[in-house]
Amino acid sequence: MAKSTLNNRIKANRGKAFSLIELLIVVAIIGAFTSIGFPAYMEYAKRIKISTAISDILELEPKIARFYSRGASYPNSLADLGPVPIDPWGNAYRYLNLATVKGKGKARKDKSLVPINSDYDLYSMGEDGRSVSPLTAKHSHDDIVRGSNGGFVGLATDY
Repeated sequence: MAKSTLNNRIKANRGKAFSLIELLIVVAIIGAFTSIGFPAYMEYAKRIKISTAISDILELEPKIARFYSRGASYPNSLADLGPVPIDPWGNAYRYLNLATVKGKGKARKDKSLVPINSDYDLYSMGEDGRSVSPLTAKHSHDDIVRGSNGGFVGLATDY
């Protein structure tokens, strides 16, 4: 009797297990969803970092304006403002007081090589952590810049 009970249990459990083919199909479906979802997630994370950098620059502008209203000059560095956040990529925000710079060589420039600001430059070097003056240069494409004396804050490629 014990032998027939064991055989009955084995027969009853045969339909309850997953076959290798069924497991491979599930793994393939999960892989397909991952291959679709991961790039979308990475693009979403990139947009979040860009939005954070824009927000930080927009928060620094009033601090710089208050500094200017107190002393009729812009700060020489962001350190003059007190604690300043770092950008979402772990780099310090870049600031250049254009009144203290001789010539316009270091100022950020548009496609016509015209400075994009007349008061000060404030920007993040973006994801690659590198930047050069002209916004059209490859290393500047991912920069988050302040342009038109605060009339524009966004990606350098959108300026």
